[in-house]
Amino acid sequence: MTTLKTIEELENIYGQPGEASLVKEVPQIIPQYRTFIKASPFCTLATVGPEGLDCSPRGDVPGFVRVHDERTLMMPDRRGNNRADSLKNIIRDPRIALCFLIPGSRTALRVNGEAQVSIDPALRHSFAEKGKEPRTVIVISTTAVYFQCGRAIVRSNLWDESAKIDPATLPTPGDVLAELSNGSVGGKEYDEKWEGRAKESLW
Repeated sequence: MTTLKTIEELENIYGQPGEASLVKEVPQIIPQYRTFIKASPFCTLATVGPEGLDCSPRGDVPGFVRVHDERTLMMPDRRGNNRADSLKNIIRDPRIALCFLIPGSRTALRVNGEAQVSIDPALRHSFAEKGKEPRTVIVISTTAVYFQCGRAIVRSNLWDESAKIDPATLPTPGDVLAELSNGSVGGKEYDEKWEGRAKESLW
């Protein structure tokens, strides 16, 4: 297999980016980018730590990532599996990246920056949902904000009804756990109880 070894080799294949690809990137959250963030109910959060990289899905009501000012975003850390991989990484290495998606839109928004994990009581209280506060809030200082063109969304037919896959054709979490644990955890019972557990622990 032939692989590229230098940036020069890469640029010989891809050439230079067009003007639009460069102009769209700014360090601050301009009003147009603020609109995307306020409309988004989902993003991915990428972090890096001594063990390597992590990319975590984050979802909540639209606008769950708060635009505090033109260089600051705030994201509540809702309940999950308590692995806290992203938070551990941020504490040791503040570099982060976000990719926001909006159902129905072919435009994604990307954010790079540095983050801190806050336990400020007033801040946590301001993010309370259904009477429950997040245990922490991720505070992000932006260094680069830009939109991603829609080719990936268009190619994948991500929002098309015809592209939906029947979940019954995929392994369930219970299936995976049972396989990896030789049946000691997971299985059909795990899947049957998941909906109830999730409803009690969304916030």
